[in-house]
Amino acid sequence: MGIYQDLFSGLNRAALIPFFVIGDPDTETSFELVKTAIDAGADVLELGIPFSDPVADGPTIQKADIRAMKAGMTPDKALAFIKRITDYRSIPVGLLVYYNLIYHYGIERFFSAFKQAGGTSVLVADLSIDDAEEIAPAAEAAGLETVFMVPPNTSDQRIRKIAEYTTGFIYTVSLLGTTGQRSGLSDLVKPLIGRLKSLTEKPICVGFGISTAQHAKDIAQAGADGIIIGSRIVKFIEDNPDDTDRMKKQLKNFVQEVAKKIAHL
Repeated sequence: MGIYQDLFSGLNRAALIPFFVIGDPDTETSFELVKTAIDAGADVLELGIPFSDPVADGPTIQKADIRAMKAGMTPDKALAFIKRITDYRSIPVGLLVYYNLIYHYGIERFFSAFKQAGGTSVLVADLSIDDAEEIAPAAEAAGLETVFMVPPNTSDQRIRKIAEYTTGFIYTVSLLGTTGQRSGLSDLVKPLIGRLKSLTEKPICVGFGISTAQHAKDIAQAGADGIIIGSRIVKFIEDNPDDTDRMKKQLKNFVQEVAKKIAHL
């Protein structure tokens, strides 16, 4: 089994996976926030390298990308950041990245550097499963697991193809559209989890629109192996631009609340 499969099978509950844009709002504050999430109960990290055209993301994460790039974050600095995190705590790190960044860095070179930094998996947000051969062999050669997205309107045939290329977990998109906070869960997500579970044994992690501890509990009860929360967490940074302590406090409280909610189902 892979790293994620081992972790998920050992937890006996859904894994808590917070998402951060690396370097938001600046490198040192970002590092302190990620450490706060780890200490508060995160099981896995999903980290994004800031990019100028993040087509899968809504306004909250787009603004985080802008803040991080303005503060000087680059792919090389992001890889060094990941090394600092995995030196702090041996925790699985999934990377969400856009293909242009990998391509210009050099695919094999990038994956090798990410693995050396302690990385676990790679998700190329704007790469279709039809183009999986662009990255899958290089990821495997580097010792990385692959993650691909499944939105609600994916056919069974295509899900099987995605599962075939997935060696980490299937990133299950809970709704049609971009990332962002939502007041309620999409009606599409629970049936999608059930359909995926009937088609593949690969781990299922759900993201997009999960904004509250109750959302996380509902997703866990529906059978998800992991719960990815991004925009709600990034919003703590946006809302407190001049108060790092308040950012950290709100983040810690939220992660602890979610962890408690999904601990005993």
